Amino acid sequence: MDRFPTTRRAPRTRQRHLAFVSAGAALAVAGSLVLGLPTHSVQAQLKPAQGTMGVSVGPSFADIVERVKPAVVSISVTNGSPKIALGPKGSPKGMNPKDFLPNLPDDHPLNEFFKNLPKEWRGQPDSSPRPSLAQGSGFVISADGYVVTNNHVIDSAAKIQVSFDKDNKFEAELIGADQRTDLALLKIKSTQTFPFVKFADKQPRVGDWVIAVGNPFGLGGTVTAGIVSAQGRDIGSGPYDYMQIDAAVNRGNSGGPTFNLDGEVVGVNTAIYSPSGGNVGIAFAIPARTASEVVAQLRSGGSVSRGWLGVKIQNIDEDTAASLGLSKPEGALVTEVTTPGPAAESGLKNGDAILSVNGNKVADSRDLARQIAGFSPDTKVDVRVLRGQKEQTIPVKLGKFPSGKELAKVETDSKPADQKGTEMDQLGLTVAPGTGANKEGVLVTQVDNASDAAQKGIKSGDVILEVGGLSVKNPEDINNGVKEATKLGRKAVLMRIKSGDQTRFVAVQLKKG
Repeated sequence: MDRFPTTRRAPRTRQRHLAFVSAGAALAVAGSLVLGLPTHSVQAQLKPAQGTMGVSVGPSFADIVERVKPAVVSISVTNGSPKIALGPKGSPKGMNPKDFLPNLPDDHPLNEFFKNLPKEWRGQPDSSPRPSLAQGSGFVISADGYVVTNNHVIDSAAKIQVSFDKDNKFEAELIGADQRTDLALLKIKSTQTFPFVKFADKQPRVGDWVIAVGNPFGLGGTVTAGIVSAQGRDIGSGPYDYMQIDAAVNRGNSGGPTFNLDGEVVGVNTAIYSPSGGNVGIAFAIPARTASEVVAQLRSGGSVSRGWLGVKIQNIDEDTAASLGLSKPEGALVTEVTTPGPAAESGLKNGDAILSVNGNKVADSRDLARQIAGFSPDTKVDVRVLRGQKEQTIPVKLGKFPSGKELAKVETDSKPADQKGTEMDQLGLTVAPGTGANKEGVLVTQVDNASDAAQKGIKSGDVILEVGGLSVKNPEDINNGVKEATKLGRKAVLMRIKSGDQTRFVAVQLKKG
């Protein structure tokens, strides 16, 4: 089975590479569009279509489409004028030669030379840059005009306009957005009553018919049909699962609804997997259950409030489980405790294997993230961890999940020391004492290409921070960690590695001998 590439939200203008791409912008403009539905509950039955001779020729979705299509909208977004980077004296960057020649004397001939260059050569932007446009899809969920769409459709919007199938256009305002689930809620600026649809309470089964309605490539009011291809898909975009469908979804469908045969919304189309940027029968939708919970919070408060543990985590594979003494590769391994944060204040440590939360088993890192996000901030939870050879329960008062800017940390990359190293035969590594920013660890100076360490991605320049739960300050500490793992009968030893600004745990199999 082919592995999926890393999920990337496509820019609303264009995306031509093999990747998961947002079903976003249409035509040559960046985008997002919104559509609309009827004001009454939709209860349509799938009927067989009749051929010219009155013979049944297969199912028809016409009755369902007639009921739901009025509530689907196209969304047009006008983004603000692009910002112009300024040089040290306030002029647009690239126009002043001192932007890149700061020591140039004022009387130098180059100053006059640059003044006489055409403005496009000087990097001078158009004096009246035009704002960019974007298009996408959406759907109305209430008679007073609340509209659901994708966050990436309306991101950085200066003006939002929604259009119904009959070309009725309205201005809309942003009520709230949630980047983590890629959902946004709009409100149409009008007092009239609008047709609307509802989220389904029941999750569809794999194989059920579904209908997608949206605004692909700016065409508007386009209906496609297919089936639910899979549930619980991980597309590398956060801890939430997605529903996979094979109904045709293209750029401009972002934010549009996927309906069941009762005319209920079972998903919000958000991404596709495609080698060309167009439909190949693999599309992904945010499940109705997730969307309805997020939309309810956006409608009541304009934002989504989630619990926050304050740790960086990774999955526990078979080798890692063996190095920890776990019988199964379950749980989530803490690679870094954020300081300050709830976990740090409660005493969670790097290397703790989180096994359960409030008695609910943790399957993997995504499962832990989902469980924690399901709690409200300030909730007290019992976190069961394996530390060393013992399990213990640590009470934690959760914080509020911070914004991306609040989470960002600036860390300097390290360079390997140019010095003679010490060989670690059982690990297939050569190491040297750390220096500078890495003085608390040991630098990897060479990796045996045939070793398990090399296969696990350890490379020259990485920094070993811990081995077998023991802090590493010199090569001898690594030897002590390996000896302890061997004494316990472990086939692998767990090492905490820093690669650039990323920290992770790697279970390296020990060589026999």
